[in-house]
Amino acid sequence: MKTIVTVVLLLLTSQCGSCAKILGVFTAPGRSHYILGSTLMKALAEKGHDVTVISSFGEKEPPKTKGTYRDIVVTELLENMKEMLKGQKMNMFDQDDMSPFIATAFMAYMMPKMMEPALRDKSVQNLIHSNEKFDVVIVEQFMNDAEKALATHFGAPLIVVSSMGANYWVNSIVGNPAPVSYIPMMSTDYSIPLTFCQRVQNSLLFLITEVLFKLYVYPAENQKIKKYIPNGPDISDVLYNASIILMNSHPSINQPVPYVPNMIDVGGFHVKPPKKLPQDLQEFLDNAKDGAIYFSMGSNLKSAELPPEKRDAILRAFSKLKEKVLWKWEEDVLPGQPQNIKLSKWLPQQSILAHPNVKLFITHGGLLSTTETVYHGVPILAIPIFGDQKQNAKAAVDNGFGRMIPYSEITEDRFTQNIQEILNNPKYRSSAKKRSEAFHDRQVSPMETAIYWVEYVIRHKGAPHLRVAALDLPWYKYHLLDVISFLVLVISVTACISYYSIRAVCRKVCNKRKSKKLKQN
Repeated sequence: MKTIVTVVLLLLTSQCGSCAKILGVFTAPGRSHYILGSTLMKALAEKGHDVTVISSFGEKEPPKTKGTYRDIVVTELLENMKEMLKGQKMNMFDQDDMSPFIATAFMAYMMPKMMEPALRDKSVQNLIHSNEKFDVVIVEQFMNDAEKALATHFGAPLIVVSSMGANYWVNSIVGNPAPVSYIPMMSTDYSIPLTFCQRVQNSLLFLITEVLFKLYVYPAENQKIKKYIPNGPDISDVLYNASIILMNSHPSINQPVPYVPNMIDVGGFHVKPPKKLPQDLQEFLDNAKDGAIYFSMGSNLKSAELPPEKRDAILRAFSKLKEKVLWKWEEDVLPGQPQNIKLSKWLPQQSILAHPNVKLFITHGGLLSTTETVYHGVPILAIPIFGDQKQNAKAAVDNGFGRMIPYSEITEDRFTQNIQEILNNPKYRSSAKKRSEAFHDRQVSPMETAIYWVEYVIRHKGAPHLRVAALDLPWYKYHLLDVISFLVLVISVTACISYYSIRAVCRKVCNKRKSKKLKQN
């Protein structure tokens, strides 16, 4: 009996010993960002860890998991974004023709202000001033660097989650090389290889971003740390403190680029096996004998806010198709709706893309949507508007599984031509299937990879052995400016000495010859 009790106690102890307290911070006021964060945190809770999530959304019902799952919802972030859009009378479709230079400056100016309510929220402040401790803090990278100081405050290692592939925001904090000669900046839509003009613009954009971050963004984030976190560390001690970065990317979707050891690809970890569709959607897609088109502009953009001239051009193009169209439309009525269109305010995107009759996905080109369409091998027609959407759309075009139509160029004829080209040319579906095969060809699933690395950081109390020495070098040493200056000086001095030495020898020889001539005469 005593032996049995001992065994039971040992089992319980070993199970408890593997449980960790994890804080997740995913405060970006965009549902796609929350989907990534909550999917990871729920998986960690399912593994038996005790999870706390600070976000702008939260779960309607607490998920049933082996560990605990606690929500801290910051509602002010969403309200701030709505007020900003309303106050500036901004329709998000208006950002289509925004210059990448203006877009970069706009993001750098607005994001630190927009994200501040997360730290001043009463529930977050209560957590900060509690005596709680965490084994690891996971923060999404979204121009919210002050939130990383929570890891220092709670005495825990820091893990960063990038909602996109490698970019300036993450490369700079782990010392990852990112030559602007062939890696486009995030707000551009450049194809690889870059032309000379694109390399000039890319270099200028990089320099402007550097100046904005060093002179405005980081100082603004530093002020937030000092204001909201007791004895908060300096931003310079926070920025380069990440043990690992979980990258929402994969070579089947993103451009292959250099990675330092603590950058881990987990692109597609949010994708789940398709579920059974609601009966009305199942019947609609099953009855689409000529195929179906799925149209969604994501969670931030609303199709219902399309200007009438763009909406009507799209409707006229759809009305000429034999294929059925499933459209995510946020209102009850679509003026002039053709019979082959079915509307819904919400649609189970992943399960729809898995249906064999879906032949085309018309999308804004967000990374989650792009990842899901590659997962299921469905070609896309992208209408990118802002952020990384243009780059994702351009990648789809370059990789052969989609086409792109600029929002400003949407007409009935252009829209129809692009749809017909994708539907009637088998190369797009073939390329999409090849990309899907590459996406699925992994040793373990992306979620298993993400969980392994989170637990790895917990086991090792951080991962300082993965940190590259570049982070400890000042910029002039990293770029070898001191070595270049030294070599230029040595070469210059050697050249000068050689020049004057040769000049002196030449003069001496000339003088000897002159004196010889004089003697002979």
